[in-house]
Amino acid sequence: MFKNPLMLVALALTGAVAVWGIVDTQGLATFASAVVGRMFISRGWFIMLSVSAMLIIAVYLAFSRYGRIKLGRDDDQPEFSTVSWLTMLFAAGMGVGLLYWGAAEPISHYLVIRDYQIQQKAATSALFVTNFHWGLHAWAIYAVTALVIAYFGFRKGCPTLLSAPLLHVFGRNRWTRGVGWLSDLLAIYAIAIGLGGSVAMGVFQVQSGVESLFGLERTGLGMAMVIFVLLVISYILPLTVDLSQGMARLSNTAMAIVGGLVVFVLLTGPTGFLMSGITEAVGGYFSGVLPHGFRTFTFFDERVSSWFGSWTLTYMVWWLAWAPFVGVFIARISKGRTIREFIMGVVLVPTAFSILWFGVFGGMGFYEALRTDSAIVEVVKTDLDNTTFFLLDSLPLSVLTTAATIVAAFLFIITSVVSAAWVLAMFSTGGDLNPSTKVKLIWGVILGALGLVMILSGSIDAVKSIIALGALPFVFIVLLLVVCLLKALKKEVAQ
Repeated sequence: MFKNPLMLVALALTGAVAVWGIVDTQGLATFASAVVGRMFISRGWFIMLSVSAMLIIAVYLAFSRYGRIKLGRDDDQPEFSTVSWLTMLFAAGMGVGLLYWGAAEPISHYLVIRDYQIQQKAATSALFVTNFHWGLHAWAIYAVTALVIAYFGFRKGCPTLLSAPLLHVFGRNRWTRGVGWLSDLLAIYAIAIGLGGSVAMGVFQVQSGVESLFGLERTGLGMAMVIFVLLVISYILPLTVDLSQGMARLSNTAMAIVGGLVVFVLLTGPTGFLMSGITEAVGGYFSGVLPHGFRTFTFFDERVSSWFGSWTLTYMVWWLAWAPFVGVFIARISKGRTIREFIMGVVLVPTAFSILWFGVFGGMGFYEALRTDSAIVEVVKTDLDNTTFFLLDSLPLSVLTTAATIVAAFLFIITSVVSAAWVLAMFSTGGDLNPSTKVKLIWGVILGALGLVMILSGSIDAVKSIIALGALPFVFIVLLLVVCLLKALKKEVAQ
């Protein structure tokens, strides 16, 4: 292990960020915010072009002659059932974020947009923007990254590393080895920082759930640390066993709870209002998603530009931060599927569920804000972590649904950390698909330390800035991987 330069540099780099954050949390948050803000102003257009290009490429590959190619040998069959496959990729990709932002994000956008549009149209626009952040573009980033890894790993027999496609397509020389090594390092860095932010988000939500469940006032850092310690204890044991053992069961359980929650809210809430909103959201989203992917809000005032950077651009680089981790994990569970089946499953199904989720929870939030005297808008302004639980309190069986949300959030964090630790261990050991328990545990500790940094920041805005700082360099790596994939596919079909 200690003769591996990549692992040593990666551990040193991520460890340094963790130490910096623990020693001077505010200093790290301020630095990240300043750097990310400058990059968004000068390179926001490039980020939007890049993610839109990835969506277009994903659609093209699904419906082109390349769609029939299998990710593996021609006689390989999928390892997991379609249901387990979809739930595992969804749980790894976005699970805890949906629980956190279900009602909070649409209302957050509404608070800005209502100053530029009439109230009803502002609500529609806020829901559209939320669906844009969690829909096709996000999953296209995941799908393309995972497709590159799966194609070169299972079809071409390359190591499961981001450097492998580059070396396979362009050959081994000083330039490709250097860029490939840097690609693997940046992937490790982006995964670790991005996962640390998700750990913090999950802890914040579980903490708010516990407060709501037991009627506690703001419990502060003490309760957050108790939850954090329980989380670390919970994910240590799964790191000592094989990846596939229990992961499908945990993911299926979490998604079953989430599915039950969305059906419960839909049926016990204002069903007609919610279904009307979902219907309108579907039409609005699919008619406007591609043009919106090229919007940069250049000619708006500073408030809108700041909103665009802190939400849309941050989300896009957030998905890029998770792309190597989620990509490797999705690739790992997708062997034997065709490119067409893979893209349709990875891009369309989670997008459809996200639209349903935000249609129900976001729609319920708007119903409370626009049709009742609920204080949900003030909750979003002053206690963002508690938004979901405040909403559940307005419905029957709130104790049961609050407890279910806490359990689902906890399970989502565990599956994400375990999967990420495995991916980091694999990357840092030359693509070993069965890295040692010792290396996985080391990365589990690093991820815990980075999560602690984010928790100490005490701010979702600070968490988002730190994640963006970790992900920005990876934009260029993803585009290089896409070039490698297109060249390899063209060559295979021509043979």
